Formats: sequence, structure tokens, C-alpha cells
Amino acid sequence: MTLNETTTGTIAIAPTPFDGDGRVDQRSIDSMCDFYGKIGCTGITVLGIMGEAPKLDAQEAIDVAKQVIRRAQGLDIIVGVSAPGFAAMRTLARHAMDAGAAGVMIAPLPSLRTDEQILTYFRQAVEAVGPDIPWVLQDYPLTLSVQMTASTIRAIVQEHASCVMLKHEDWPGLEKISALRRYQREGSLRPLSILTGNGALFLDFEMERGADGAMTGYAFPEMLIDVVNLSRAGRRDDAHDLFDAHLPLIRYEQQQGVGLAVRKYVMAKRGIIAFDAQRKPASSLSATGRAEVDYLLTRLSRHDRRAMALDGIAGAAS
Repeated sequence: MTLNETTTGTIAIAPTPFDGDGRVDQRSIDSMCDFYGKIGCTGITVLGIMGEAPKLDAQEAIDVAKQVIRRAQGLDIIVGVSAPGFAAMRTLARHAMDAGAAGVMIAPLPSLRTDEQILTYFRQAVEAVGPDIPWVLQDYPLTLSVQMTASTIRAIVQEHASCVMLKHEDWPGLEKISALRRYQREGSLRPLSILTGNGALFLDFEMERGADGAMTGYAFPEMLIDVVNLSRAGRRDDAHDLFDAHLPLIRYEQQQGVGLAVRKYVMAKRGIIAFDAQRKPASSLSATGRAEVDYLLTRLSRHDRRAMALDGIAGAAS
């Protein structure tokens, strides 16, 4: 399966499961992939920013990518290959594509500041991985500190036919989506899939601005799927009602520093992964934090039955 500019739906950003000793938890990788497939995700992205990719060595990253590709048959698998150097990027990209990945995701280096630096970097990145590999342009200025305007994104997409998707997670970024879609209507930007991230904080309105779906992490990816589908069906109020019910937990999960701990805590409670462990260095969720998340889950269960019956974490390693 190969990514292209018509890709739509919900692609889950997957965490990397670890056991209590910090080893990659292969059994949880399988259970996580099975879960994403069962609920209707159209794909899975591994080794993204929330996937703790920098904490893996080169062979571990290749092994994780290959295991997800093997297990999640029928889903589009995108592999994050961002790295400080192009040699590592090329190696991981080639291994992933040879194993059957649908494409790769590339983020800009945090040191990039000018438009020319940004354009040059992606020119070199495409040269490194090869123009035959379809790739996702990740625009995440809040974390990466790289500001890409809509016109800069247009320039990248127009220069590289292999750039088929934008992972949009600027904040605020609704006007950027509108600008890109306007470029397309005017004929100055070729077709481009836009999936949104940012922990789904603005998914409800991003869909209305022209996004094709979601590519993000959240402990209840079923909600992302439902909001995307409801929005595409024109059921605006239903989409917003469901989104609003989850918004307090989405907001809590978006805290800098502990967001991944929150997400893994809930995923472990749900039995999607066996442990809520992160590989060090890592932040942990305090007892008070866990109690607050449990309270939010209780409140959410009044509106969404999928949050019911989350009693305890089997094998949690907090």
C-alpha cells in the first residue's frame, strides 16, 4: 500500500510500548496494532515525536517498524524517519519501504529559521531517501520551533511530487488549512492530503476547514474516527457533541511533559498495551495526576460508554 494525495481517514500515531525494565514490549506492539485495526483506523504512524523514537537505537527502530508493518496487514503504515543526519534517515526509510510501509514522515530540523533553509533542507532530505518514496511533511512548530507559512508549504509540495501529505499541527492553524485549500482552488497548489495532529485539539473545526482526516495520538482513537466520519457525512452537531465530551481528557493529555504519560496510562487501563512505561529519560504521572485522569474518565463515561469499566492497570509501571 502506498500513500498518495487522496489518502483520507484516521491514522493513529502509535506510542512505542515498553515493559517495566525499558525493553521494547513486542507483545504490546501486536495487541496495539490489532486494536487499531479492529476499531477502523485506516493506518498507523510509528516512530513519531510521541513514539519516543530518539530513545531507540537504529536497529530497534527498524525492528519496531517492521513488526508493525507485519502485524497491521491492510493498514497504511507510515514510519517517522526524522533524524539529525541524512544517513540514518535514508537507512530507516529504505528498510521501512522494503518491509512494506506506505510512506515515511519527515519533520524539519529545529535549527531551521529562514524559508531558504527550510526549502534546502527538504530538498536534501528527498535526495537522501529517494524521490520514489512518498512522504508526509510534518508541520509542528509548537514542538519543533520551525515556522512554515502556507506559501512555504506550497513551495515544498510543488517542488517534490513525492510529498503527498501534510501532517498539519500548527496552533493556531485553522487559517493555514483554509489558505492551502484556497491555493488549490486557484490552481497554484496540486492535490494534497491534509491530516491533522496536535492531539486532536482542533479536529472538529479542522475537518470543517478542509482536512481529510486525523493523524494523531489520543487514548480513544475511536473518537477521532467517529468525528472524522461524522464531519464528512455533514453531521456537524453530532461531531461537535462527541468531540466536546472528550475535550477535557484531550486537553489534559496535551500537557507538556506528562502528555505521553497520560496517554499510556489510559491505553494500559484499556488493555491496549500492557504497561504504561516510558523509556528514560521520562516524566511520570503522579498519584494525584492518575486520580485526576480517573475522574475525567468517569465523567467521560457518562457520554461515551467506551470509557466505562476502566478499573486499574494490569502490569502498570508508573
